[in-house]
Amino acid sequence: MEQDIIKLVLTLSGFDRLNPVQEEALKKGLLNDKNFLIASPTASGKTLIAEIAMLKTILEKKKKVIYMVPLVALASEKYNSFKEKYEKMKIKVALSVGDFDSSDPWLEEYDIIVCSNEKMDSLIRHGIRWIDEVGLIICDEIHLIGDESRGSTLEVTLTKLRELTNARIIALSATIKNYEELAKWLDATYITSDWRPVELYEGICFENKIEFPDWKSYELGEKANEKDIVKNTMEMNKQCIIFVSMRKAAEKLAEDLRDITNKFLSKEEKEILSKLAKNLENVLEKPTEQCKRLARCIASGVAFHHAGLLASQKFMIEEGFRKGIIKVIVATPTLAMGVSLPAFRVIIRDVKRYYPKYGYIYIPVLEYKQMSGRAGRPEYDKWGEAILIAKTLSEARRLYERYVLGEMEEIYSKLSIEPILRTHVLSLIASALYTTKDDLERFFSKTFYASQYGDISSIMKKVKKIIKMLIRWKFLKKREDKIVATRLGKRVSELYIDPLTAYKIVDFLIKIKNIENAKEFSYLFLISNSNEMQPLPNVRSREYEDIMERVELETFLERVPEEWEDEFEDFIRSVKLSLAFEDWINEKTEAYILEKYSITPGEFRGRLEIADWLLYSTKELASIMHLNKRETELKKLRVRMRYGVKEELIPLVRLRGIGKIKARRLFNAGIKKVSDIKTANFERLKELVGEATAKQIKSLVEEDKNENNY
Repeated sequence: MEQDIIKLVLTLSGFDRLNPVQEEALKKGLLNDKNFLIASPTASGKTLIAEIAMLKTILEKKKKVIYMVPLVALASEKYNSFKEKYEKMKIKVALSVGDFDSSDPWLEEYDIIVCSNEKMDSLIRHGIRWIDEVGLIICDEIHLIGDESRGSTLEVTLTKLRELTNARIIALSATIKNYEELAKWLDATYITSDWRPVELYEGICFENKIEFPDWKSYELGEKANEKDIVKNTMEMNKQCIIFVSMRKAAEKLAEDLRDITNKFLSKEEKEILSKLAKNLENVLEKPTEQCKRLARCIASGVAFHHAGLLASQKFMIEEGFRKGIIKVIVATPTLAMGVSLPAFRVIIRDVKRYYPKYGYIYIPVLEYKQMSGRAGRPEYDKWGEAILIAKTLSEARRLYERYVLGEMEEIYSKLSIEPILRTHVLSLIASALYTTKDDLERFFSKTFYASQYGDISSIMKKVKKIIKMLIRWKFLKKREDKIVATRLGKRVSELYIDPLTAYKIVDFLIKIKNIENAKEFSYLFLISNSNEMQPLPNVRSREYEDIMERVELETFLERVPEEWEDEFEDFIRSVKLSLAFEDWINEKTEAYILEKYSITPGEFRGRLEIADWLLYSTKELASIMHLNKRETELKKLRVRMRYGVKEELIPLVRLRGIGKIKARRLFNAGIKKVSDIKTANFERLKELVGEATAKQIKSLVEEDKNENNY
């Protein structure tokens, strides 16, 4: 049976034999019940090792598999891959991301559950009934346990899973320096390897050439900059990814490369790219300047890729690159942690990044390795090339020693960061499994932090302080010798928001309890001024005066900090974001938001998703506090934020195919509700919204569907 499973996974993955990393995993007991930590480069076959263990767990042990990843995009990629391979075998694959206020009971019917780390934590908080059925937990990109913002959630979630289940754990990562420490914590057999299916050569571009010590060099033009490297890459009929530190730099460089990439496109490629460019430009009802800029680049075979783009745009770019139509992607470092997107060459132009208060600092070696690991595609290339760019010979030597020859940094637990710790302390107590100091001490003694440092006294000191704070906020209470969550505290934990944010929301709701109609701006400022919205958008000098004028006109329910106080900067930034949200619900477009506030569509959509969750959470807390009027206001505001419209357009925008611009056009023409569409003349509709949309909405309403179905 075990040999059949191995053969099946290989066949479905398009391979005929195991590679060295996979063979070592089998020799060390992969098919037994051991925990494993596998640290090896990108494309070294780590996922296939996990898949062998997955099938064994499902087919032989009849148990579920959880596959945890740090990013939603990566979760979607794994889900699609597993679904394509294994659903033909009647193995049911599920994707669970987002919606942190649900236990997703439907997951009980599935064999493989792919989810983000945060979603897994949320599922545990909601007391999933099928937790005992889990036989294997795959933790992808486990090195992110050292990430300051999200590492502690992964650490706590893995600790909870080890407490709640007898499941084995297989952790996957790129090479980690202190892998033995992680393996010890997980009680895991470790495999570390430098093997890659495609040889990776790491070199430096300086003066007029690319130099790969002890291998080869390429002669370039006089300047030897990014353009020369791209031209050289195109002459080899290859693709490349260029990493830069900032979004604006990515856009500018992509535009600068258009003339070069365009020369190497065939007539057929130009036709395909032209269609793709139109699709990318028109993902929004009204294209922004960024959309137009991206479309121009795409038409020439080059793209920029960063968090300011919409998810659909990023997906189309990635697919175009995989198909070989897009030749060059200029990206910020987030792409290195995302979906699988290898190229022949990876060019790392910027090795320093700006940090407030610290200035420009060299990026970690681990990050360089993540980026360089994208070079070399097994199906196309005999080798891959990672290239750093230096201005002088001395800089070239320094970069080579630091990154090519340098050792990666060790990974450290970030569990002691207090703002993050308070969220987890509340969730542990709210679970009713940890209700005494001894219970909590026992839990934290099983974390990576405890394994790494051996002493948890500093953590427990912070836990004690946090418990006092949560009791003061009425999220916890003492009951005899136990600490338990109040109804409010349990709900805060389930809602997956920072207890400090929840405290501010509750305080706000108390203050507006007797106000007849709470102002929309007050709600918008409440959610903008939360930890979940960090980092807030910068305020430019030309915006400052307008923002301060609005501050003078508003009545804030909390103290407005003085200009010399540390809190003032965040206050002003929160006001700016509130104003952007206000313009949005008053039917301003993404193009307007970008022009006025310099907030890109991708970034703004991300903020809207957070805003939606915070408004929902505020509504839920208002419900517990029996503030029915506030609930109604929040429901309405949440719908307006989702569609970006005034209240009067809500019935129309709920129709598929009708956005805010078309809805306003219809409304101004006297077509104000769904029943008006049913009686409207088709030619008139066509004139207002176009023939395709007119046909679509006519067919919808003539099927006698009511407004709530759309």
